[in-house]
Amino acid sequence: MKMRKMNTTKKMVESGALAIVRADVERACEIADGLIKGGVPVMEMSYTFNTAGDVIKALKEKYGEALTVGAGTVLDSETARHAILNGAEFIIAPNYDEGVAKMCNRYQIPYAPGCTSLTEAVNGLTAGAAFIKAFPISNYYGPNLAKVFKVPCPQIPVLASGGITPENVKEWVGNGAEALGVGGLLTKGSAEDIAKNAKMLRDEFVKAKEAK
Repeated sequence: MKMRKMNTTKKMVESGALAIVRADVERACEIADGLIKGGVPVMEMSYTFNTAGDVIKALKEKYGEALTVGAGTVLDSETARHAILNGAEFIIAPNYDEGVAKMCNRYQIPYAPGCTSLTEAVNGLTAGAAFIKAFPISNYYGPNLAKVFKVPCPQIPVLASGGITPENVKEWVGNGAEALGVGGLLTKGSAEDIAKNAKMLRDEFVKAKEAK
């Protein structure tokens, strides 16, 4: 439990990518098997899925330290607390909420609020956010969005989400993204398909980091 927030943040950055998942326990375990095999052992379980808490709990019981599991689409402090009680190791949201920030800080859980302006991003950092999620405007700006945040505020740790492909990983990372949230590529197909895609993304991320 020591240095919990720092250790989880480090795992997320070292993985480079994380899978954005909406699935029941059986399917989530299949996805997890592929992610671990492919070298991307980090998963965000979206709270748009009604049993997200149960899935997080089951994943942590099965995989333990081999898989870092967090909660996504966390809009309020009540949902954040529910996720944390079920074992969520990080919290991601499409919005910034002060109550969620305080809850995460209280229990030393990394928080990544979605921000669409520098004002929101700086407020998030001031409240203790570990990352600023470049969302939902990433689909409009693309990889340039990381620069939009980083040029005036280079201290902002950017979690990119939306529209990420193996072909643009280099651009995202080159523009300053510290981690990448990926949906379909890391959640569709068999465990072997997911492992292959995870390895491909991971390899591109490492190459992009080395090229900076």
